[in-house]
Amino acid sequence: MALFILMTRLAPGSVKDAGTRRAMGKEWLGKVKSACPEVKWLSHYALLGHYDFMDIYEAPDDETAHKVALISRSEGALSAESWPALPYERFLEILEEVHP
Repeated sequence: MALFILMTRLAPGSVKDAGTRRAMGKEWLGKVKSACPEVKWLSHYALLGHYDFMDIYEAPDDETAHKVALISRSEGALSAESWPALPYERFLEILEEVHP
């Protein structure tokens, strides 16, 4: 499966208290799991800076990653970007294929 990084930014004021945020997160995750049961979640982080959250997950293809981002936007995220990622060792293998 391919590796993806989901970068999410929420609307200002949408994180008012932990209970509300936790409920929103569980609802979002339930919708993603229902629409994309093949997605495997690896980690979840709250961030400082341009984005509020970063999730690392595996999905079988780009279309599934698009679904994850679309569900995030439909559930109130101002922006949600899914970036394809390669483990560093695989990157080095590809680099050696291109420049032996």
